[in-house]
Amino acid sequence: MPVYGESKMYKRSSLHLAILAAMSLPATANAGFFDDIEVNGFLKNETAIFLNDGQVTGEARNMLDNGGHDAGDLLKFENSARFFVNGLLGENGSWHLDLNIVCDSEGVNTDYKCHESYTQNDWLRELYVDYAVSDWNIRFGKQQVVWGTADGIKLLDIINPTDFREMAQNSMEDSRIPIWMLNVERNIGETGNIQFIVSENRKNAIPGLNRDGDSGHPFIMKGVDSITGDVNGFLNVTPALASVAGSFNGAAMAGMFTGNLNMAGLLPFAGLTVDGFASTPTVFGFPCPPTGCDGTQTPVPFGPGYIVLNNIAQNGLYPGDPNANNNETNLMDINGPQVTQVEWDPSNPKSAFEYMPNATFATFNTFTNVAFTAQGPVFSGAETKYVVDDPDPERLNAGLRYRGSLDNGLNFGLNYFYHYSANPEINLSWRDAVTGEKLDVLRARGMVVGTDPAGNPVVMPNPGDTISAKDVGNNAMTSLDAMPTILLMNGAGQFYGAFDPTRGIPNTNQNGVYMEMEETRSRVNSFGGSMDYGTQLGSLPVVFRAEVLYDKGEKQPVVDKRLLGIGDLTNALTMEDMDKFSYVIGVDVTVFTNMLISGQFIQQNNLDFVDDKRSCTTQAGNVFDCSRYTGDFSTLSLTNGMNKGWENKEFYSLFFSKPFGEGQLGRWNNIIMAEDGGGYWDRFDVEYSFTDEFIGSAELNFYWGDEDTTFGQFKNSSNAQIGLKYIWE
Repeated sequence: MPVYGESKMYKRSSLHLAILAAMSLPATANAGFFDDIEVNGFLKNETAIFLNDGQVTGEARNMLDNGGHDAGDLLKFENSARFFVNGLLGENGSWHLDLNIVCDSEGVNTDYKCHESYTQNDWLRELYVDYAVSDWNIRFGKQQVVWGTADGIKLLDIINPTDFREMAQNSMEDSRIPIWMLNVERNIGETGNIQFIVSENRKNAIPGLNRDGDSGHPFIMKGVDSITGDVNGFLNVTPALASVAGSFNGAAMAGMFTGNLNMAGLLPFAGLTVDGFASTPTVFGFPCPPTGCDGTQTPVPFGPGYIVLNNIAQNGLYPGDPNANNNETNLMDINGPQVTQVEWDPSNPKSAFEYMPNATFATFNTFTNVAFTAQGPVFSGAETKYVVDDPDPERLNAGLRYRGSLDNGLNFGLNYFYHYSANPEINLSWRDAVTGEKLDVLRARGMVVGTDPAGNPVVMPNPGDTISAKDVGNNAMTSLDAMPTILLMNGAGQFYGAFDPTRGIPNTNQNGVYMEMEETRSRVNSFGGSMDYGTQLGSLPVVFRAEVLYDKGEKQPVVDKRLLGIGDLTNALTMEDMDKFSYVIGVDVTVFTNMLISGQFIQQNNLDFVDDKRSCTTQAGNVFDCSRYTGDFSTLSLTNGMNKGWENKEFYSLFFSKPFGEGQLGRWNNIIMAEDGGGYWDRFDVEYSFTDEFIGSAELNFYWGDEDTTFGQFKNSSNAQIGLKYIWE
């Protein structure tokens, strides 16, 4: 069953319960269960500060908020106590417990402060039992299984999900999320090994991917912010758009556009689009007469329509209008508190209305409701709901791996994993606000029904004459057809909106609508392989290694700007099937005195990349990009033109590691990664053992480059960190 918001209760799978039951048997059957117990652990503090001034993605609370953090502000103040408990189970078994009591006072909300199940802050990190039965080694319980060894990126390491709260800064071991599983393996012949995995399915922990949006988290990706962000997320932009539509519906009913009252609100304006209004001079909010606005009118022209559009959007129709946006979300490209401090450029969109230049005003009627009171009509807009519909944990993942070696020293592995993707997908749909029924989206052609007092045609949407998504914008269509109106209809044939498009009067169906953002995950087949080969090049020991992975059934975000341009939001942003082939090639060399140098080339290939280039023209003659393409997972945003992804994306990494000091009690490491598009990340860390009990550490993380790349977007999250660990036994 779907769960609204992020559930704090996790259903335990049958595998989970079976493992706990099996682990309890030795406790009753073996009186020595608590004999030979070893307990050790450590206490640790990690403190990090920002290195740059500025805002992190999603931190702003409104469009005019320029606040943020200063260099030197705390990013992290985390204290943890780790307990490792090990014991024996007779002659053939043992058990292990890993408790991690951790709290970060700088976490943005309860999810990132202390305990949270199935994250890196899960207090029960591991709990498993090892048994040897004949030639089989069996481990069952909560654990980690590592199949991949690439630096700075997870390729074959897909058995456990990942917590991305620190992006890639923390170690793989810490960011990996242990899950309940049965792990069985045995050796075959002299060099072979086969391994079977059956595990519960769990998802990656991705900051911001929840109803709250995690505003202020330092590692929210722009792609996630476009879903749930306070300013740029469709979760919040959509109801703000609908509220503004309510204001315009009221204005139209009061005669704003024609000077005459009408009982059909915005419906008669199926021939007027957002850009048609925004790019036209107005007189006190009214479109100029057919003769134009040449300065001879009384009153004189007010200015371009986008100023009026912004004024109504931000301030509403009257002081205290509940439909006013108040600069909270990114509806218009504003650069100051005055209503005239706004820009309008559909060819280079940076705000919601600029992405919808061909949306008719009748479309906005669809997303509003009206209630008639003694004080007059009161308009309201559609809402949004974030719904989590995770696969049941009992739908298990299963994997198989074979490892072997050849006589020449080549080590290789073959992997297969049948699993639910760890990356959630977001599906959009319109729903009845009362029943929850999924509604059909219709694109109704325009229909001339008469003229207004000034002689202009009155165009209404025709629910009986609709077009398909592929026909939107075709050159063969008339100007009225080119800008269809979006209508919503339920299974009983009822339409939604303040005014009924079939009759042009207030709608008897007052259920209203909401946009559902459903988070779910799909089944994926992953086929992989790995190899490594060690040799000597002169006096230098060298290891060549490679990993490959083919994922069948993953999902990709596809953006259709032509549909977005007419306001068909749920069909403009969809998740579609994607097969992906990825590989990494690495070389490890040891030079000087135990200095490891490792270089990697990484490529990710989207085998179902979408890239249909198109251009469209608005009612006012402005040309804009209306292509259909694969969006970039990590950076797609209203602020960058809904960033297109890469068909073949490449990363490069260079890693150095060397011990130092007397007795080589210290070690420093440095990894630098570069990506296509010009994004960069460099992490330098050092660790030193002052005594057998006290270990100190320090770390620098720099992000820079193009702000619309995976790494470059985190420029303002560059940080320095120090740590102190006390080990006890």
